[in-house]
This record gives sequence, structure tokens and C-alpha cells, in this order.
Amino acid sequence: MSNGSPSSIQGLIGDALRETNELARKEIALFRNEMTSNVRSLFIGLGMLVGAAVFGVVALFVLVDALVKWLATVVHSEALAALIVGGVLLVVAIVLALLGRNAMSLSTLAPVRTSRQVLQDARALSERVSG
Repeated sequence: MSNGSPSSIQGLIGDALRETNELARKEIALFRNEMTSNVRSLFIGLGMLVGAAVFGVVALFVLVDALVKWLATVVHSEALAALIVGGVLLVVAIVLALLGRNAMSLSTLAPVRTSRQVLQDARALSERVSG
């Protein structure tokens, strides 16, 4: 004699399908939220690289101007000040470029939380089906 009647099996299958559908909708929502955050980080990285380029060009002009003034006057006052300003701008450009490169790495685009959640849900479903 069987413990489960056909109607209870259909109910279990229906419950499983509803839960799977709900789980899939939650996974898709998690994936969408995580990708939105990752794309935002990518655009921030791009903005930092543009900022680095602007500061780099400005630093280059200041450093060239400082070098010309230094060579022309061989006096340390105005040329030294221009070299310090140019050096500071160059350091800012390097820092922005490094931060932007880190923000734009492909590993930041991977949906890590979604992948982890999918694996966890798959394990829970397989335990529920087998148990």
C-alpha cells in the first residue's frame, strides 16, 4: 500500500513548482541588484581614470612650464614652486589612475553573491527533494 495518493503527489509537485518559481524570481532580483552595483562601480572607475587623465595633462603642463622657467632663470624661487605644484598634481593623477584601475577590474563585475546564493539554494532544494 502506498503512503501518498495521486492527489498528494500532485500537491507536492505543485508546491515544488511554486517554490522553484519564487526562488528563481528572487535569484533574478538578486542578480539584477548586484549587476547594477557592479556597473555603478565600473562607471566610478571610468570617472576616476578621466580625472587622472585631466590631472596628468595639467601636471605635464605645469612640470614643463616649471622646467622651462628653471632652466631660463636658474633661480630656485619660482621654478621650485612650480615643480612642487606639478609634482603634487602628478601624485594625484597616479592615485586616481590606480584607484580607477582597481574599480574597473573584471572581478568586481562578477555576481559573487548571486552565485553563492544559487549554490546554496540548489543544495537546499536537493536536500529537500532527497529528504
